[in-house]
Amino acid sequence: MSDWRVRAVRASKRPFSRPAATPRPEVVLAPEHSMDPRPEQRGAATTLERSVVDAAVYRDGHRVEAPSSLAEIYQQIPGKPGTMAWIGLLRPAEAQLTEAAERFGLHELAVEDAIVAHQRPKLERYGDTLFVVLRAARYLDDDEAVDFGEIHLFVGPDFVVTVRHSQSPDLSAVRRRLEGDPELLALGPEAVLYAVLDAVVDGYAPVIAGLQHDIDEIETEVFGGDPGVSRRIYELSREVIEFQRATRPLLDIMGSLEAGFEKYGTDEELRRYLRDVADHATTAAERVDGFRQMLQNILTVNATLVSQAQNEEMKQLAEAGHAQNNEIKKISSWAAILFAPTLIGTVYGMNFTEMPELKWAFGYPFAIGLMALVCGSLYLVFKRRDWL
Repeated sequence: MSDWRVRAVRASKRPFSRPAATPRPEVVLAPEHSMDPRPEQRGAATTLERSVVDAAVYRDGHRVEAPSSLAEIYQQIPGKPGTMAWIGLLRPAEAQLTEAAERFGLHELAVEDAIVAHQRPKLERYGDTLFVVLRAARYLDDDEAVDFGEIHLFVGPDFVVTVRHSQSPDLSAVRRRLEGDPELLALGPEAVLYAVLDAVVDGYAPVIAGLQHDIDEIETEVFGGDPGVSRRIYELSREVIEFQRATRPLLDIMGSLEAGFEKYGTDEELRRYLRDVADHATTAAERVDGFRQMLQNILTVNATLVSQAQNEEMKQLAEAGHAQNNEIKKISSWAAILFAPTLIGTVYGMNFTEMPELKWAFGYPFAIGLMALVCGSLYLVFKRRDWL
């Protein structure tokens, strides 16, 4: 079984998936955009709250609160061991991120990056808060293109704030997975970071498969002489380069996380999971690097084949020109041969009283012989030069 397929069933084999010893309390799942205010509260709050996709407070791995506003979440976290807030935002307003920064003590530079977006994947630490930027990807079968999304995570001691600027990737599946595994979620914000990283890296597998399929098609088109293949190679190369920019920095991110395992006391089991994500991120990055090299080789081969085709066409044109020149030589040679008797006959056809050999009995045979001699001489000369 391939490495990616093994990864697809990994969740069902984790030790964290066993049932909890105590009955799980009833979980109230907030619907998407659950932070929308009631009709009577609409106004300035609407602009701030409408971007909240989901927000909840978790205690010991269980979702125990369904707050009606972000302000309520901010009030419930401090001073409660084992309690964590997870707020998911989609295209948040600047005021909303500023409020979150004030409540959770987020650094202004990280908040500015989250507002502006279009950041490269990176991990930065501001005190006890991690700021992580990830680039997710999905393959669009209809367009045969790769669509990229951007996720910003603020990971603190008792909170996680996820910020998205596009509809994909959808983190609701990640939240449901963690809520279905309370023991993993009980490990705190780092478990959420792991789950998001895992989902992003797992999402690279279909993209890699799609790109591999496109490259296989391009190889067939190159050797089939498709005239439009050069443009497709160029477009696919751009997508692979963009994909490489999303995957390659992940290795540095995972390396930075692993370097802080001891210092920040990361749970041992969570370390294993993060190392597993790092392995799959490395595999993805290596595959993407291989794609880029393959496309460069394909482009070189295509250029060689195009040059060979052009050379063949030039050769055919040259051969056609050579054959045409030979025909012109033949025509010119015969024209010259036929011109000689015409010239002699024309001279003898002049009506002059005093004309050499007009009274000579052998004048006519002499003229005919002279024509034959000149024509034979010209024929031998042209034949020796391969004009005939």
